[in-house]
Amino acid sequence: MTETAIAEHGIIGDLQTAALVTTDGSIDWFCCPRFDSPSVFGALLDDERGGRFRIRPSGVGYTTKQMYFPDTAVLVTRFLTEAGVGQVVDFMPPTGTTATDTHRLVRMIQCVRGRMSFEIEISPRFDYGRQPHRAEVNDEGVVFRANGSTLTLHVVREPGDEQKARVTMKDQDVHATLDLVAGEIRGLVLESAADGPARAIRVAEIRALFDETVQFWRGWLSGSTYTGRWREAVQRSAITLKLMTYAPTGGLVAAPTAALPEQVGGERNWDYRYTWVRDASFSVHALLRLGMVDEAARFGGWLGDRIRERVGSDSGPLNIMYRIDGSSDLKEDVLDHWSGYRGSAPVRIGNGAAEQLQLDIYGEAMDSIYAAVRAGQEIPARGWTAITGVLDWLATHWDQPEEGIWETRGGRQSFTYGRVMCWVAFDRGIRMAVERGLPAPLERWTTERDLIYRQVMDKGFHQSRQAFVQHYDTDVLDSSLLRMPTVGFIAGTDPLWTSTLTAMDSELVTDSLVYRYDPAASPDGLRGSEGTFSLCTFAYVDALTRNGRLDDARTAFEKMLTYGNHAGLYSEEIALTGEQIGNFPQAFTHLALIDAAITLDAALDKVRG
Repeated sequence: MTETAIAEHGIIGDLQTAALVTTDGSIDWFCCPRFDSPSVFGALLDDERGGRFRIRPSGVGYTTKQMYFPDTAVLVTRFLTEAGVGQVVDFMPPTGTTATDTHRLVRMIQCVRGRMSFEIEISPRFDYGRQPHRAEVNDEGVVFRANGSTLTLHVVREPGDEQKARVTMKDQDVHATLDLVAGEIRGLVLESAADGPARAIRVAEIRALFDETVQFWRGWLSGSTYTGRWREAVQRSAITLKLMTYAPTGGLVAAPTAALPEQVGGERNWDYRYTWVRDASFSVHALLRLGMVDEAARFGGWLGDRIRERVGSDSGPLNIMYRIDGSSDLKEDVLDHWSGYRGSAPVRIGNGAAEQLQLDIYGEAMDSIYAAVRAGQEIPARGWTAITGVLDWLATHWDQPEEGIWETRGGRQSFTYGRVMCWVAFDRGIRMAVERGLPAPLERWTTERDLIYRQVMDKGFHQSRQAFVQHYDTDVLDSSLLRMPTVGFIAGTDPLWTSTLTAMDSELVTDSLVYRYDPAASPDGLRGSEGTFSLCTFAYVDALTRNGRLDDARTAFEKMLTYGNHAGLYSEEIALTGEQIGNFPQAFTHLALIDAAITLDAALDKVRG
């Protein structure tokens, strides 16, 4: 057996954790009780030892289709056979803003037409498969136990169902078959840390859970103000960003997965189940552009807590990433007993880049805070004190080498993008102080902002390349700089920017897809190559739009949409073959899709009107 392709998945979640469901009806990635907890099902990274929860037709050939119930995070996997049509409806009822160990995976099994026998396999592998488990079976379900953790399987049944299901146990795993005819609904509910034993659930109860979950997602999505050309793609991206938000703190993970490779068989396999200040700031900014303000308020609180924790620290007010609860213990480790996705080892958990110095995060954080303020959020007194502390620290420390946005492990440099975002940090701080009449050392901040601008123009623009370059000591191009006009550092039609975009066209762009940079020209301390970076492709659309190349921008955007999967989800990168690679789904990609769509929509409307 081999791992299912990355793109052959949908995602469900309850705003504290998430699960991936294959088009074959298997949950092959689920970490519990939080996004960054050890996995319970991990077949995505090791088909034999990872564990899964699979439901599919038994003993017959079938084809599958997968879709989301409209405007929700409820996933429907449909099976088509010669005897009939069946489906599994997967969802997780939202858990609220109080952290809990109790989470429910609801799998509603239906025969839509004809008749169908479903084959069920439940083989949990606790703690990344490192903890053995035992199963306790009774008439109402099963309890799986391992090292203090429990998963309780509740069976959805009606009186007289004894003849519909047959259950067997093998090596403490559950195997079963379920026979249904057209119109019948049954199912299973897998609950972590359940308060009590397994119990029988009536069909009416599971239908009520379905209705409540649908109502929650449609109610949340109704807050979106976007009515443009790409409404379906934008709304799916918004829901996906929401699914990656940890409700108790407002932290947002970069992706719900770990160790999915940037090159199949390569070593660029990172754990993304944490909150990067950069990714979360970008995501909040994108949701704000859709009119979603609550997420910005919660993230602002999370960010303020992190800043206050580090008051007086010589290493800076912020780490680049945190666990979703705000703690900073992200020790990197390797799961040697797992083979990795399609043999891509090492399988890394934790993230050794957490201690890097990446100065751009201050610009991204300040940009999202400023956007929230413009959207009507208030700045509490403690919040402004934290902001001034950040900018005062940055005024002293911005002019130094750093690791940069891409977390390269090849040594610190004076990265141009990092300098640009430091400029953004001071610019947004100055604007907030002036617009809100808040106390600030404006003369100092303005001096530092202007010094950065002149330095970037003097050292970041390479005369022979006629382009802004990755860092001051190279002529290598870097697509992170596509955001320069987006953040207002330079006009999108400035001749210096136009020549930069032209240089990128010839070196980093391939049929509208965009590479981050050329690792061969700028060694990053890692072996192997990678695919095109989907964030950069959507940033390219934004840059083309601001440069007035609307036909090119729209073509690039529409092409990129063809690389999304059947459910409108995107991973981190696109391989040479066109397949999705890297962690999935990735917040970076979905937030950039939203930004590009809004910018392009506005420009096209302006031309029409």
